[in-house]
Amino acid sequence: MQICLVSETWSPDINGVAHTLGRISQELREMGITLQLVRPRPAAPDAPAAEGIESEVQVRGMSVPGYKEVRIGWPSGRAIKRLWKQQRPDAVYIATEGPLGWSALRAAESLSIPVVSGWHTNFDHYCHDYGFAWLSPLVRRRLRHFHNRCDATLVPTHQQAEALTEHGFERVSVMARGIEGDRFTPDKRDQTLRDSWGANVHQPVALYVGRLAPEKNLDLLRDTMLGMQLARPDLRLVIVGDGPGRASLQKALPDAVFTGFIPSSDLQVHYASADIFVFPSLSETWGNVILEAMASGLAVVAYRHAAGSELISNDLDGISLPADDPQGFRLAAVELCQQQARYARLGRAARQRALAYRWPAIAETFLNAHRNARESRHAISNPAGV
Repeated sequence: MQICLVSETWSPDINGVAHTLGRISQELREMGITLQLVRPRPAAPDAPAAEGIESEVQVRGMSVPGYKEVRIGWPSGRAIKRLWKQQRPDAVYIATEGPLGWSALRAAESLSIPVVSGWHTNFDHYCHDYGFAWLSPLVRRRLRHFHNRCDATLVPTHQQAEALTEHGFERVSVMARGIEGDRFTPDKRDQTLRDSWGANVHQPVALYVGRLAPEKNLDLLRDTMLGMQLARPDLRLVIVGDGPGRASLQKALPDAVFTGFIPSSDLQVHYASADIFVFPSLSETWGNVILEAMASGLAVVAYRHAAGSELISNDLDGISLPADDPQGFRLAAVELCQQQARYARLGRAARQRALAYRWPAIAETFLNAHRNARESRHAISNPAGV
């Protein structure tokens, strides 16, 4: 079987979409699946070629104004059709609903190629985060129109599937995300790194990993970490990531360690060397960082949203709070950082919970969605079994 992946982000970009597609593509290749890729041309001229891709089309792209790390691809229907007429895929996966994704959808429709789409980003939620709340219903309608033209839409959680179905989205299925338990593991804990943070063996470290942007609920992150530091003066704060909100957050948390973006190998050690993971974002569709933190043995404080709703049983393998309770979130984190035995217990349980999510099983779900889309399309075009 041959699948074409269409995405406006790909490795070495650092985000959940690129990470998920990279891991799934690796598993698919091991299953003998042939892959094509359509993506924007990387900004860096020395960017490596996509690994394991048989055919690739790179289209014109541009950075989002004010956020150069995020790129979108230009509509490229002709180039896409040319590829698919020469090497017709059995199915197409569209990961992003930008101009490139729309042109790929129209090209697939014109050639009667089955399309599976992914719900990787809550663009309608972003409207609230960036001061355009009035646009949210319009964006949701546009997204619904896009996804309902596809043969299936894969979402990360049952909560998301139910919410989208209530809003009129059709043919929605769940595909979670996986973890490499041998890479994200408590065994990578490094006291030398902790020493560089000013944390001895007994001092707790609170960690955040993610983009530093408005949609990540940075005001609550700031308030929560300040409250934790006030309650536990020996607590060390470590913030991994970068973005437009870094300067103001760094000013508000002058004692915190800000690392910027770091390589995956370093990230694994940073997770394992912390104790508590604080993640107040409500914009995620999944949130790979929660699963990575849990696999690394950290006690996670998160909202009952996205991965937080799917993975965490409150006070069993983490702390999960209702999505409308910022004060409860802050107080829960403040209380936890003062209870060493409790956050150690939660971290141990979190590790076991995370290990249930393996990439081979996730890739099999992904592949079955494309097989079903192809078979359904074939059944419609051959109703008598001819």
